[in-house]
Amino acid sequence: MSVRTSILILLAISLMATLYHISILVGIMPYEAAWGGRLKSREEMIVFEGISLVVQLILILVLLAKGQYIQLPLPGKWINIILRIFMIVFILNTVGNIFAINLWERFIATPLTLISAILLWNVVRARKA
Repeated sequence: MSVRTSILILLAISLMATLYHISILVGIMPYEAAWGGRLKSREEMIVFEGISLVVQLILILVLLAKGQYIQLPLPGKWINIILRIFMIVFILNTVGNIFAINLWERFIATPLTLISAILLWNVVRARKA
């Protein structure tokens, strides 16, 4: 699979995840459907979902830069380091999702985070998009 295709798939997954986190923040989805079903209050949900949105937006920006859709004031080496960190986070998140209380996270999010980690591996091992 080409790096550009991997980036486009990752962008689509990230945009869907962003919409998911927004839907939790605005109350369309219950906050029990996120963070492994371990959030205990609305206040906790706001903090954690805010973090999720910031992380997703950073990933989207870095992917856009890697794909040469935008330019960031970061050298390509730093773009790859950030993407490697995201790859590790997605691997860890996959393991965490396997043990999630919420079935949605266990059976839907687990494959998505695993696919994201694999696609990120494809992106970071390439020199250019």
